[in-house]
Amino acid sequence: MTPRDPMDLQTVDELYGLDPVFEPGGGKVAGLAESVTVQCPYCGEAFDTAADASAGSFQHVEDCHVCCQPIEIRGQVDDGERLVALLADRSARGRPLPRGVPWAPELCGEG
Repeated sequence: MTPRDPMDLQTVDELYGLDPVFEPGGGKVAGLAESVTVQCPYCGEAFDTAADASAGSFQHVEDCHVCCQPIEIRGQVDDGERLVALLADRSARGRPLPRGVPWAPELCGEG
């Protein structure tokens, strides 16, 4: 029996029907959320949460991992799907945010 030439990772994935492996430090993989640290506007504790910039700017409500109060998390994403601004604020408690207000980093204290 003769040894075979080693296969590259993409060939192995295709041969066995595997999903590509995310290697830490290997760069951003499309569709994966990045971990960001936010500070609760109620209790002041910091916690990590996921921010998915692949679909553009976003807004959602998430409960604080410490005090369980609702936090409105808004993220601004540039054309390259990079998160450029993040705001964690007291929740609007179900009320929709006004439309047409332009996003700007200065809203997050960065300008």
